[in-house]
Amino acid sequence: MTAMNASDDAPGDALGERLAALRAELARAGVDGFLVPRADEYLGEYVPPSGERLAWLTGFTGSAGLAVVLADRAAIFTDGRYTTQAAQQTDLALWEQRHITEEPAADWLAQHAAGRRIGYDPWLHAEAALARLEKPQLEKPHAGTSAVTFVPLPANPIDAVWADRPAAPLAPAVPHPLRYAGVTAAEKRAAAAEALRAAGQDAAVLADAHSLAWLLNIRGGDLAHTPLALGFALLRADGTAEVFMDPGKVPAETRMHLGNDVVVRPRGELAAALGRLAGKTVRLDAEATPAWFAATLRAAGATIAPGDDPCRLPRACKNPVEQEGARSAHRRDAVALARFLAWFAAAAPAGGQTELSAAERLLAFRREVPLFQAESFPASSGAGENGAIVHYRVTPESDRPIRADECYLIDSGGQFLDGTTDVTRTLWTGPGVAPEGLRSRYTRVLQGHIGLATLRFPKGVAGPHVDAIARRALWEAGLDFDHGTGHGVGSFLSVHEGPASISRAAKPVPLAAGMILSDEPGYYLPGHYGIRIENLLLVREAAPQPDQVKPFLEFETLTLAPYARALIEVGLLSPAERAWVDAYQARVLAEVAPGCDAATAAWLAAACAPL
Repeated sequence: MTAMNASDDAPGDALGERLAALRAELARAGVDGFLVPRADEYLGEYVPPSGERLAWLTGFTGSAGLAVVLADRAAIFTDGRYTTQAAQQTDLALWEQRHITEEPAADWLAQHAAGRRIGYDPWLHAEAALARLEKPQLEKPHAGTSAVTFVPLPANPIDAVWADRPAAPLAPAVPHPLRYAGVTAAEKRAAAAEALRAAGQDAAVLADAHSLAWLLNIRGGDLAHTPLALGFALLRADGTAEVFMDPGKVPAETRMHLGNDVVVRPRGELAAALGRLAGKTVRLDAEATPAWFAATLRAAGATIAPGDDPCRLPRACKNPVEQEGARSAHRRDAVALARFLAWFAAAAPAGGQTELSAAERLLAFRREVPLFQAESFPASSGAGENGAIVHYRVTPESDRPIRADECYLIDSGGQFLDGTTDVTRTLWTGPGVAPEGLRSRYTRVLQGHIGLATLRFPKGVAGPHVDAIARRALWEAGLDFDHGTGHGVGSFLSVHEGPASISRAAKPVPLAAGMILSDEPGYYLPGHYGIRIENLLLVREAAPQPDQVKPFLEFETLTLAPYARALIEVGLLSPAERAWVDAYQARVLAEVAPGCDAATAAWLAAACAPL
């Protein structure tokens, strides 16, 4: 066995050696291939360095993807956000590039791995995701061949060849104060336990670290941009809970905060705890729980009751304290954004700035905002052609100057103790006039953005039902964008939060009062520029209309930042759209300017003047 070292920027020959070493390890394990998801055992979007197996193996650093390694070929599957990035970061001689929705991994496996044994790590795949991979094999294997056989492996073969794999994080879990959480942990546990009793269930597996954070009112530092203390839990129908994480991560203050009804145990005791559920009915979310849990519970003789994580929907519906915290966090964050936009308006035409220097300047402004903890994700700071990479992340190697008369896209956010922000603005660097075609496309994106923000809709409507509203103006011109329109956002938690989202591919989870979602249509011209405009929206009850027969909901816009006047083709806007932009920007000026210095306030007044 040859152990390979890791590096953030491994040269192509090193990546080839890693792939060869993995294939040798698979042969020793007696399998013909292996699935490498972009996930760790908590199945979250963001993973610590110790969980970056996909990046270590392939070089691809996006937040979603899957690699399939066979003895004679290998493929990497990404969605529309990352197709360009994956092609740039991976060796095309080693990895076939596939769009995960246009050519799903299950179909590729059916075609290229029929009759083979494909290994997987049961800690890194949800049972439902595995079932989707297996379905084509079971329904219609290729003529004259047998189906793929998926084999759970007792150890991950990548770990055997990743010599300097980083250690798992050990940041402390800390209490999240009630003045920000709004509801005590005891009240949350009681409500979740009541839901279990009503369903006739004895316990629930909590495999999502966000659920631990919300349910127990704790936060942590195990991830760079999401304040989680990574661990698992069992919630019982009597309201007690067992938490499984390194006890060294739970200081005395946090143990006191958790109280006597919450016991902390080492993760090594998890299998034994599941074994004690023999004869019990246990709720398990097959979409969000590693397959290892279901296999272990079945082996123990427990009955699995499929169902959503009991914390997921309550967590998404922010309570009044969290809602007010979100408003406050956005008002404070808006001051940092205004300072950045005013600085950029002067600095960009003068030259001398790069994608990195701009992102660093915005972060510096945010660091001065009260209650700021960290960026909510690495800022996407893309000038010109780099803006067309949907989730572009600038590095010292990719950093390029921000030039005159081009588009610049900045997508960023902050983690504050009272809320999480995420905002995108597309800017024109000047000093010249933006081309008409660019202005037209920006304005169509803005029209879709306005269409969603102003929507009133009956209760029961879900994200997939409203996605087209943000695309209509683009569709009218034969244009579109290859990503969802909106994602949920947590309360000092993940910037990408389920269960609701606004996308054609999303599950039809009804939008509910208290949810916070993004509104971010875009347009991308590869090799030239990217356009995206993003605000966060809070779902709230709508005032009834005279003839209304059912309750309606609407959106409250939380984000406060002016749009790029230089990119708006005012003639394309309807009178109502123009009035909405004027009213929004007047609100931005009224709420943000009082917190700004005189120079920024003066710039903001000009930026927010009526169209």
